[in-house]
Amino acid sequence: MNVLVVDVGGTNVKLLATGQKEPRRFPSGSTMTPRQMVAGVKKLTEDWKYDAVSIGYPGLVLRGRIAAEPHNLAKGWIRFDFAAAFGCPVKIINDAAMQALGSYKSGELLFLGLGTGLGSALVVEGIVVPMELAHLSYKRGTFEDYVGLRGLKRLGEKKWQHHVEYGVERLIAAFHPDDVVLGGGNAKKLKKLPPGCRAGDNANAFLGGFRLWEEVQSQPSSARAKARRSQRPLEKIKGVDEHGINQTAHPAPSLEGPRSALPEDP
Repeated sequence: MNVLVVDVGGTNVKLLATGQKEPRRFPSGSTMTPRQMVAGVKKLTEDWKYDAVSIGYPGLVLRGRIAAEPHNLAKGWIRFDFAAAFGCPVKIINDAAMQALGSYKSGELLFLGLGTGLGSALVVEGIVVPMELAHLSYKRGTFEDYVGLRGLKRLGEKKWQHHVEYGVERLIAAFHPDDVVLGGGNAKKLKKLPPGCRAGDNANAFLGGFRLWEEVQSQPSSARAKARRSQRPLEKIKGVDEHGINQTAHPAPSLEGPRSALPEDP
């Protein structure tokens, strides 16, 4: 099966299909509608053949459907029929979750995408758990206000990095992951990665999109069994579609030195 992966961001839409070596892109922005996105994709991929589409969406996705309008694009995404627009089967996943899936190696992975906003996802024993940490309250706004692109422009790189380091340290303490990946276009602006983290690669978003259509899933049956024993239907667990959740805790990556102080406002 040939798959077209569409990575929708607040600044660009990036594309790659099975068998292609070089991704393509076109600008997005706050005025882009889903219809305009599909038109742009079709125009750029006229010479590519594909049987199915994976869409990484910058917002909340539940049970494979868009559940909230994006913060950095135009409205109209929730009820849009992407399968009809593309004329083939379509799978939709949160964009950070797609890159997390492509970055995953083993154990419990915490993925944070530093881009136009703040993407976030866990992958636990091969099972994707999308999250929306960007809009949690933080200081005078939200995490995204300080570590997203708006925060970078307002604070400057030095103060922005301090907020990134502080936020990452708190999240590691909360989730106890085995592995932490910092991805997104602005991760490369960090002078030094926080302790316990590795740099992500935006190309992993494409790998995650391809993995969505793999016939043999890496999800262990033990995770599904655990969800069944809890007597909570998988589709009723908030923030999860067809995936189960493994609650097993793992040791947190070691953090050097004392905990960081909360960065001051500019």
